[in-house]
Amino acid sequence: MIRIRSALPLLAAATLLTGCAGTTPAHPERPKAETAGKAEQAAKAPPQAPRAAGGLTPVWKHGPRGTKLVALTFDADMMSTQTERAAGGERFDNPELIATLRRLKVPSTVFMTGAWADQYPGQARSIGRDPLFEVANHSYSHHAFTTPCYGLPAVAPEAMRADVDRAFTAFRKAGVPHPVPYFRFPGGCYNPAALKAIAPTGVTAVQWDVESGDAFATDADAVAEQVLAGVRPGSVVVMHCTTSAAPVTETAVRRIVPELRERGYRFVKVSELMEPAPAAGRRP
Repeated sequence: MIRIRSALPLLAAATLLTGCAGTTPAHPERPKAETAGKAEQAAKAPPQAPRAAGGLTPVWKHGPRGTKLVALTFDADMMSTQTERAAGGERFDNPELIATLRRLKVPSTVFMTGAWADQYPGQARSIGRDPLFEVANHSYSHHAFTTPCYGLPAVAPEAMRADVDRAFTAFRKAGVPHPVPYFRFPGGCYNPAALKAIAPTGVTAVQWDVESGDAFATDADAVAEQVLAGVRPGSVVVMHCTTSAAPVTETAVRRIVPELRERGYRFVKVSELMEPAPAAGRRP
């Protein structure tokens, strides 16, 4: 859940649950061979931002401004305390959105909570094994790492590292073979203490520079216009994929994608946007 421009009650914002679902891709990514050497695995490791001074987790918000690349990111929020609502039939997934991203061939990064992966392991596995997507960490509980944060309950400082690690464990249990080492703070809220607490996990904290405003939105065109007005080369757009709390996102994406492509933009995952630009005189 993120900060949004529209005026929303804090309690409503705190209950935002987003989820992503889809069918098994036709050509899922095959796991690396067990015998792959450490050097080969290291060469394929996703890039990360440079480690911050003082041992703090680095924070990264957007890519280089010189090339028309843009990353669409989708937060799959679900609190660990809200499984009863899911069991009762509330829809926290949005298979139509994932199907649209696949149909339009839009590489995307899904920031997933561990609670969501536990609730929907088959869908988490489908997304995580589709090379069009990458799964990143959005905490296990979707509780705040600093307060106040839109009314979210708080994670105790001594439990922050474990909450991040528990999400990665949930991804592995669901069958996500290679989650990327990126983390998005619930609500986008953090402070130096939180950055220090999760530093041992080795993640890069990924924020954004374009807010879609899709949370609780009812006007798809307004969401699309907000994104289209905000995107610059290197932008990271934060959106959600949930039927219950972001019902117009899929419709907005169907407008956003072709219009940005018409402007010359290419969609990439966060890992590609974070890659260093090639040195002058060298071909990419």
